[in-house]
Amino acid sequence: MLGKETNRPYREFNDDDEDDGGRRRSSTLYEAVTGDLEREEPNDNISQEDDIRDSSPSMKFSKTCLKNVFIVVLIFIYLLLTAVAALLAYQTITDFMEKLKNPVMSVTYKEVESFSPPGIALYPGKAQLLSCRHYYHDIPPLVNPGTPQESDCVIKDVIYYGPFTNQTQRKAQVVRGPSDVRSKELIFIQFSHNEMEEDFSALTYMLFSNFSDLTESENQSQFMIDCERNYSMWTFSGGFRTWVKMSLVRTSGKNNEAVEFRQESSVVKFNDRQPEPEKSNQLFFVVFEWRDPYIQEIKLIVTANAWSSLAILCGFFMALFKVANFAKLTVQWIIRMRKRHLRNKTRELDQIAAEKK
Repeated sequence: MLGKETNRPYREFNDDDEDDGGRRRSSTLYEAVTGDLEREEPNDNISQEDDIRDSSPSMKFSKTCLKNVFIVVLIFIYLLLTAVAALLAYQTITDFMEKLKNPVMSVTYKEVESFSPPGIALYPGKAQLLSCRHYYHDIPPLVNPGTPQESDCVIKDVIYYGPFTNQTQRKAQVVRGPSDVRSKELIFIQFSHNEMEEDFSALTYMLFSNFSDLTESENQSQFMIDCERNYSMWTFSGGFRTWVKMSLVRTSGKNNEAVEFRQESSVVKFNDRQPEPEKSNQLFFVVFEWRDPYIQEIKLIVTANAWSSLAILCGFFMALFKVANFAKLTVQWIIRMRKRHLRNKTRELDQIAAEKK
């Protein structure tokens, strides 16, 4: 009986030795692969008390379980933060490209002491210019309306062919407009039209930014053609006094700058006191004045901020770097735990072999 019992543990020890030899070979191969990691951490020697303490099955299991759970939770948190950073970076880049393609308008008002005299192009047709006078603040009572009177305006006659009327000849009387907005300078113009064959009686006019552009132009006809292409036309009716208050708007685009006039007009009926035989002449009255001493400037502004997009991208790449660094540390910790486990197993087998001898 004793001989049988002695042979049985010997075979078990022999099997353990054979299994220990295989594990020793795998441990040797594993340590050869992770030799660099051990050289980086020369102080990773574990004392015998720590090994004995860690060899306790319950403590070893609890520590390993807690560490594994902690690692999984940290990995999940880092992956979640990386996903949020990636989503935020994508949204920021998308908003940046959208704002870059669609700039917004910025409106500012620039106060001036006086304006450059605008050009007022009048197209009287068969009507006759009776008078053109400069006044300030208000207009005095009319004297002998319907008769030619003295004028003090600078007027330039230009004949050209209209760009939209099949090469029809047009005659424009271009008046130098008011400039002293602080003193409320205004221009009062009268026309008379004795032809009553039309269904509607109205005269056409056009405003452009600077009267000196016409006088300094080498080809005034071509200048008026270009103005008619780029500026709008307005009308004022006979039998009324039309008061036009002008405002200037400058629009700056991506490549060029445009100038346009905006106007507010008020109409007052004219009480014709002419004798009956002379009432067949239709009278036209128009007043031009600046509304206020401000120029409205409209600019296209790109609100996209490249620095905010760059900051978001930097945060995204930092999150990626942090995840990669954490993954590296996790792998190192797993390798270290594996080495400790193999070392403890080897020590246990050595103790059993020593007791057997």
